[in-house]
Amino acid sequence: MLANLRQLFRYRGLIQTLVARELKARYRGSVLGFFWSFVNPLLLLLVYTFVFSTVLRNRAEGVQPYAVFMFCGILPWTWFSSALSESANVLISSGNLIKKVMFPAEVLPIVSVLANMVHFSLGLVILVVFLVYYQIMPDPLDLLWFPVVVLVQFLFTTGLALLLSALAVHFRDIKDILTNLLTLWFFSTPIIYPHFQPEVQQYRLFFDLNPFTHLAISYQEILFFDGPFGHWKWLMALGAGSVVLLLVAYALFDRLRDSFAEEV
Repeated sequence: MLANLRQLFRYRGLIQTLVARELKARYRGSVLGFFWSFVNPLLLLLVYTFVFSTVLRNRAEGVQPYAVFMFCGILPWTWFSSALSESANVLISSGNLIKKVMFPAEVLPIVSVLANMVHFSLGLVILVVFLVYYQIMPDPLDLLWFPVVVLVQFLFTTGLALLLSALAVHFRDIKDILTNLLTLWFFSTPIIYPHFQPEVQQYRLFFDLNPFTHLAISYQEILFFDGPFGHWKWLMALGAGSVVLLLVAYALFDRLRDSFAEEV
């Protein structure tokens, strides 16, 4: 397993090519093409701004402007949920590649994670524009933690992507179960509501056991809230757990590798 894991670095050119192909295929035939990567998050944030400032005016203290607060959590969540949804089906839909003897199947879920990470990165441009517009200035020292949060999310998402992609080949119901599970997971994470609400604090243990809670809070504290980044201990614990998850997931993936060609 460790030998195969080390070889992933040798496949960086293949991964880069597949990510570029995935990004081009997503907008093939559209007029705006890759520009949709900026337009989609912009339109989403404009809709949130209109709805929560005009239609369903949210006056909760500490999270104003509410649309920007919510976007700080929804943007990384979209990367996470989209990557997992695509990974659950990526080996099945790429059966022609899997059946090639020398093709490294593990790059496919990794490509799904990286392609959605690119869209997340482009969406950050829109978020930064709104942060500047509303004069929300993150602490420069806190911003040093931002690449760490992204790295932890990448490791955590990649571990789950490898696990789901391998299991989904043998258990096709996983994709449908995942759709409902992600919906429950989203509402169980302090993204559309602040983590410091009394109602949330009543179930603090439940929220602490949710890995994405610590990613969402980290993004919010770094980009939106004033004050020092106080969630770093939880982030480091999640980072260590994500490394373990990645190793376990890759071990399972490597164990099931020989059966993929027969099942897809």
